[in-house]
Amino acid sequence: MRYHVLATDYDGTLAHNGVVFPDTIDAMKRFVASGRHLILVTGRELPDLQSVCRDLHMFRWVVAENGGLLYEPSSKKEFLLSEPPSEKLVAALREKGVDRISVGKSIIATWSPFEHIVLETIRELGLELQVIFNKGAVMVLPTGVNKAFGLEKALLELKISRHNVVGVGDAENDHSFLREVEFSAAVDNALTSLKESADLVLPVDHGAGVVYLINHILNDDLESFEGRLQRYPLTIATVGEDAVVLQNYGGPTLICGASGSGKSTLANRVVDTIQEQSYQFCLIDPEGDYESFEGAIVLGSPMLAPQIEEVMQVLEQPGVNVVVCLTGVPIPDRPSFFLQLLSVLLEMRNQTARPHWLILDEAHHLLPADWHPSKESVPSNWNNVVLITVQPSLLPACLLAQVEMIAIVGKDPELAINDFVSITQIAPPILPDSESQHGEILLWNTKDSASAKRCKPIKSLREHHRHRRKYAEGQLPPERSFYFCGSDKQLNLRAQNLILFCQIAEGIDDETWEFHLNHGDYSCWIANSIKDEELAKEASRIESLENISALESKRLLLDAIQLSYTLPATSLLELPGAS
Repeated sequence: MRYHVLATDYDGTLAHNGVVFPDTIDAMKRFVASGRHLILVTGRELPDLQSVCRDLHMFRWVVAENGGLLYEPSSKKEFLLSEPPSEKLVAALREKGVDRISVGKSIIATWSPFEHIVLETIRELGLELQVIFNKGAVMVLPTGVNKAFGLEKALLELKISRHNVVGVGDAENDHSFLREVEFSAAVDNALTSLKESADLVLPVDHGAGVVYLINHILNDDLESFEGRLQRYPLTIATVGEDAVVLQNYGGPTLICGASGSGKSTLANRVVDTIQEQSYQFCLIDPEGDYESFEGAIVLGSPMLAPQIEEVMQVLEQPGVNVVVCLTGVPIPDRPSFFLQLLSVLLEMRNQTARPHWLILDEAHHLLPADWHPSKESVPSNWNNVVLITVQPSLLPACLLAQVEMIAIVGKDPELAINDFVSITQIAPPILPDSESQHGEILLWNTKDSASAKRCKPIKSLREHHRHRRKYAEGQLPPERSFYFCGSDKQLNLRAQNLILFCQIAEGIDDETWEFHLNHGDYSCWIANSIKDEELAKEASRIESLENISALESKRLLLDAIQLSYTLPATSLLELPGAS
């Protein structure tokens, strides 16, 4: 279930002349019975609303007074969200002959044509207040208090994200909250300006429009209107001047490519765009590549396995992302740990639709190809999952069969396509005639397109940043460490991070240094284990220089490492000739 909340205006939307008709009430009952929630968002004062609406008990929360007051019908508790009305302003308005005036707990309301007097008086008194219009109504509230503000507070109480909310309204004061929700609708009697900005204009007016909307939510979770959503684009690449976006809601995306091919750069951009649009994500990190990730709470370390209870506590807050680092979990235990975590995550999704995205880095460590899950372990409709791996055949066939988007980085993308179609038996796409250019990705929508296209990935804002702490001072596993051994294999000096690499390099003899230099070992290690394409290119350039001494080549490479990773300025500066 994608949409868990319907936030609706009252007058002119749910109600006609203050009355909610029986068929609208029946639709609301069906909506609540489906496990979803109703939130009423209105400019009315609470006592007035209670006198005209006898069905307030159907709403989990009521946002009244245009965002200034929150009311919970089940407990009958009220929560004032702003300062009370200015007594000086009320007195001044009455002195000026504004006789149609109502004072709530946060709002001062009157009617046109008194708006000019209201604005003039606010300026005269030097008050920090705003005027909000609702057709003929004129409402005065503290700056920043509106329907969007009140709805946000209600959603925090429910621990539901705005990305799982459908909103519907009819007038000027509905703009604020309809801009914030994932899907916005305007009833047929709405103002033209609201219709122009809404995702969907309902074909009928007032409560009948709300019934139409509820029926479509219950029928297919508004999937038939998915193409109308454009406010939260998940942009990952470009084709010419056109943006390439991930679906906001859909089947798994597979990112594959060899080490050093740019797979991590693309994956990092995917995480960036998800975070930019405020979708909540849970990233599973088997190798510690995201242990210094900014914008998420990292749980787990090489010395401490993450706790599932702790992960779920962090994810309770809709605006908080989490990285689950598995370096402290023994490799054979990672699949079983992940399945336990997945079970709890899917249950949370059933309740709140969060986390919106599951990102599985090095997914073959979590879901190996020889793993045969039960139907309960992997849902038949596994939405908003990003699987990152080297090649498709490393993953179970049951997962590959659900993949809707494949992004292949590096050379020879045809090999990955052939690997995928041989397992899934899906007809292969038509590949572009032109040759792949450096840095391009091949993108294929397996469900909707018979052809694949080449795209230019958008560089991640934090490209390389996530690697720096790990590779500068972390602990790479033995198989990814660098070993200074020399031509005669007499040495076996392990460097499990860049600081140790630089320290050992300073002390080894010239013959050992040049042996690895001439064999291209430094650039190969940096490309495959450090996964830094730019630094690997610089190392390769240094390795290709002719008539250069061991000391000079060493100084050039160590300086390049220090420049890229801002290592502590220790004995690097003490090399002869260094300045």
